[in-house]
Amino acid sequence: MPDDTLKKKLTRLSLGLLLCLLFIAAAISVLGLRDQVVVADLAVVPGNTVEANGKPSPRLRGRLDAALQLYVAQKCKAILVSGGMGEEGHDEAAVMKDYLVSHGVPAAAVYTDSQGVNTFETARATARLVQEKGFKSTILVSQFFHIARLQLAMKKFGVPAAGHVHANYFEARDAYSLLREVFAYFEYTFRNPQ
Repeated sequence: MPDDTLKKKLTRLSLGLLLCLLFIAAAISVLGLRDQVVVADLAVVPGNTVEANGKPSPRLRGRLDAALQLYVAQKCKAILVSGGMGEEGHDEAAVMKDYLVSHGVPAAAVYTDSQGVNTFETARATARLVQEKGFKSTILVSQFFHIARLQLAMKKFGVPAAGHVHANYFEARDAYSLLREVFAYFEYTFRNPQ
């Protein structure tokens, strides 16, 4: 009966791996849902989907609205919006800036990074801007499940992330996104700036 013993070991290993993944997912959730609102020089908002009509998706609006609230409450002096060219044919960063400016943020207070095709590139651009402008602190704004990986990427580029807030937008697909973040976070732990 060696096959039976092997099956039991594989089952236990699979259950152990699943429990580890669930534990990591829970830790990521808790971190992202516990906002750390601080006064910072710069709020950093990574991009997300822009709809075909050129408007931010509800998920992206959630991030932008959270950054807008920080700016209005004088918790940040400026906002960096970072995104790439989406499948819909829109520059995410430009759309994000237009949204913030249309809601009262002065254009001079919104920096754009149109090369932010992923979280790592957003961190790279943030590091350049922080150094160029002499910013001393940042506050990160994203979906709750994305905060941990965003913080990790910023740390790898030496960006002083003092706080974070999550977008007040939730949807059913967040469960999938959270699971995906577990694997993405693991990958980022071994990824180094070049």
